[in-house]
Amino acid sequence: MKNLICHNCGAQIPDDAAFCPKCGASTTFTPKAAVASASPVIAPSGVASLKCPSCGAPISPKFGEMVITCEFCGSAVTLGSQGWANIQKQTMLLLKVATVDQVNSIITPLMDKGLLHRHLHEDSKQEEMSLTYVPYWIVSVSARTSITATNETAQVAQTATTAALMGVIFGGMGGGFGGGGGRRGGGMGGRRAFEGGFGTGGPFSGILGLKRIRIMMYGMGMGYGGGMKKTEQMDANYNFPVIALKALTDYQPRDYQFNLEGRELFDISKLPKNVKILNGDISEDVAKSQAKTLVDQLQSQKAHAKYHMIQSINTESDVGDVELLHVPVWFSKYDHKGNKIVLVIDANSGRVINSFGL
Repeated sequence: MKNLICHNCGAQIPDDAAFCPKCGASTTFTPKAAVASASPVIAPSGVASLKCPSCGAPISPKFGEMVITCEFCGSAVTLGSQGWANIQKQTMLLLKVATVDQVNSIITPLMDKGLLHRHLHEDSKQEEMSLTYVPYWIVSVSARTSITATNETAQVAQTATTAALMGVIFGGMGGGFGGGGGRRGGGMGGRRAFEGGFGTGGPFSGILGLKRIRIMMYGMGMGYGGGMKKTEQMDANYNFPVIALKALTDYQPRDYQFNLEGRELFDISKLPKNVKILNGDISEDVAKSQAKTLVDQLQSQKAHAKYHMIQSINTESDVGDVELLHVPVWFSKYDHKGNKIVLVIDANSGRVINSFGL
């Protein structure tokens, strides 16, 4: 007898069981959010109301909404170019930072960090402390970045060598001009000796001598960065979060990863009844485009952090799977003597997604 996996709690169950022996969930129920949806469009784009494809409850899209979660069963629909359709994959992160006291225990040390910010949290007026479930498109992006940069170690060594060599050369020339007690005759004699070292003569010997100095410097790799370039391929795979609400784009994560290993299939029964689930107005296609742009910016940022002298950089990226992730988020806003402070806290991990004004 082989074992199956319960869709609700993840426990192993016998293949002939009608219910999970651990949590009691039916083994015949398969949430529509759990699988890729191949169903046709369920409603045209301009409708004022439609029925939830899972439970049949009425759904009334508000103007601009493109991602809607059914408040009865939790199934989600999205508006695409052909009309309303099921979300292909819908997941959630559980609420772990559930109280204001827990949030304050995270925020206080962040705001009071450093001598200049002592008692900042206590001295600030709280303007908002709210908890909501925010929808994020999680876009799989594979990025390949080609970088041509200057080898800074070689650059420093070359600069020092160049300075030393030029000091010797022009120091010798200065001696030639100023030698012999500063007399013109003595200076000319030094100059002739200097030019003679290069085997030149005639009225253009000084010019030819300087040209030979330049040729010698280029031969040593001292001209225009010769021999100092370094080419590197910087590859990275991202499950990049794109916030699904235009009103919250100021809080778009730049280099933040949610705890995706801890996510579960979306189950509205596991959410606190008093926590609002926000709908979205950014489509899946727009999220894919934004993810590519933001990944390109992030790759460039990482490259410039590693190399300070980049000559060229090019990123190519491929977009893969997309899922809708519902994340519990605390929004905390403060006023400190006219300075606005905003902290966006991941209520699953307790980490800061964004902070402004600190």
